[in-house]
Amino acid sequence: MPLSEHEQRMLEQMERALYAEDPKFASALEGSGLRTYTRRRVYQAVAGFLVGIALLMAGMVAKQIWVSVVGFLVMLGCAVLAVTGWRKAPKPGEQPAGAVRRQVRPKRSMMDRIEQRWQRRRDEQQGL
Repeated sequence: MPLSEHEQRMLEQMERALYAEDPKFASALEGSGLRTYTRRRVYQAVAGFLVGIALLMAGMVAKQIWVSVVGFLVMLGCAVLAVTGWRKAPKPGEQPAGAVRRQVRPKRSMMDRIEQRWQRRRDEQQGL
């Protein structure tokens, strides 16, 4: 059963109150999003690249060729991760690359999606 208008207004009011009281907590509940994920991935790849350089240099100093080869492979892998992560990251205000191919739909709230699923299940049960 969908929410009444009064219940929807109450829910929106509670959401606004949550944002007003603790915006940091409210934004954490929303999720980090694709942009933050790709940025974190690029930073991790850069850190891994630096570890690869350190392994390469340590292998040269210790005259252990296999350590240098491992360092080079770590550097290569991290460089690939950084470049692919950087290319996939959407610009601020831009949609992700995969969203261009899809039909543009208005953004629905979580409650709208839940109500739609509930109505679909109810219709399926009545059809049985």
